[in-house]
Amino acid sequence: MKQTSAPRRGFLQGMLATAAGAGLAAPALAKPAAPAAASVYLDPAKWSPRNHALLTSIIAKHGNTSKTYNPKRRPYAVFDWDNTSIMNDCEEALLMYQINHLAFKLSPAEFSAIIRQNVPAGPFAADFKNSAGKIVDLESICADLDSDYAFLHANFKGMAGSKSLEEVTATEQFQDFRAKLYFLYEAVNDTHGVNVGYPWVIYFFTNMTMQEVTRLAEASHDANLGMGLAKTKYTSPASLPGKAGVITTTHFAGIRLCTEIGTLMNTFRQHGIDVYVSTASLEDVVAVFATLPKYGYHVARENVLGLRLEQDGDVLKNAYRKNWPLNWGPGKSVVIRQELIAKKGYGPLFVAGDSDGDYDMLRDFPETELGLIVNRLKKGKIGELSKAAADSLKAEKPRFALQGRFEQTGNWLPVETTIKYGKSGDALLG
Repeated sequence: MKQTSAPRRGFLQGMLATAAGAGLAAPALAKPAAPAAASVYLDPAKWSPRNHALLTSIIAKHGNTSKTYNPKRRPYAVFDWDNTSIMNDCEEALLMYQINHLAFKLSPAEFSAIIRQNVPAGPFAADFKNSAGKIVDLESICADLDSDYAFLHANFKGMAGSKSLEEVTATEQFQDFRAKLYFLYEAVNDTHGVNVGYPWVIYFFTNMTMQEVTRLAEASHDANLGMGLAKTKYTSPASLPGKAGVITTTHFAGIRLCTEIGTLMNTFRQHGIDVYVSTASLEDVVAVFATLPKYGYHVARENVLGLRLEQDGDVLKNAYRKNWPLNWGPGKSVVIRQELIAKKGYGPLFVAGDSDGDYDMLRDFPETELGLIVNRLKKGKIGELSKAAADSLKAEKPRFALQGRFEQTGNWLPVETTIKYGKSGDALLG
């Protein structure tokens, strides 16, 4: 987003072997930190025991039960959202939900412009090939999507046609559209980076009011919470190769709530520690998840910071908000400095994240006592911090800590190690 004695570790490994069908090799850990003040209670749930001890100690030291607590200088915590506060990515889930429900308010000409907007022309990265082994390029796949969307727009009664969603999604043009639009999303991000890809995907909300976006987001969140977690392959029809050819893409469907994060947020608030969310998804999409009581996180709306679009009144435009940083990587630290430190005069006490997009905010602020990394066995920059966390498993006061999870179910594991989706063995580092 731990430490135990040897007997406790043995019991834990046996319990997890029964629950997960695989023995977890718990790393050698130092003794837990000294027990926190009795006034601090954080539900142990599936926290690593060491992480639980570290967090309760931090709350006891800095929360409102401490003699040194200053209500005029309230400490605060910052949480990433996707794959930290929930399992999986709600923006990606919403894109697939939009596709499956044809939830767009775009004319064919507007759609054609948006799929090309700010994306460099030419071939994508070498991994993005069609079934014939040829690297797909931007114009070829966009030409196919232009044709598909024009057909769907003319036929779907939610747009300009008369056919039901069930009828139109049974067509080859829809099957081609779904596979190729999600393939394009992956290709844009992996080839040109999130500075291009993350604004690009939220341009599909163009012409919607904020109320329409929040209703759509809630419907997607609810639908994905009801799904099984599954990596689903989509292949475009061989009978409709178009210019890009036949392609295959994979979407990891389903979302799970993380009760440990929701409970930690609530415990922080009860002890006078404010809670903020920093996300690289559209701010309002995550705000639905973070604020509605039915999801259990109870974050104040003004405390959700994410990507923003320009608006014409209440209607969203296909333009990223001027003078608002891209809230990913270094941009997350910029937003924290601009929106929080500029007003409070100090940085966050605690930060939680899972990916390279959280690397900067996890490490940039001297006031941060603990950076929690939900262990996705990632390499890259977040892998460097994960290695630092692994190297400090015996430290009494580590700067970074790992929290494991079982990706087949979306639930955390009470250890630092993680079992990847589709795997049976656990690992500490990627």
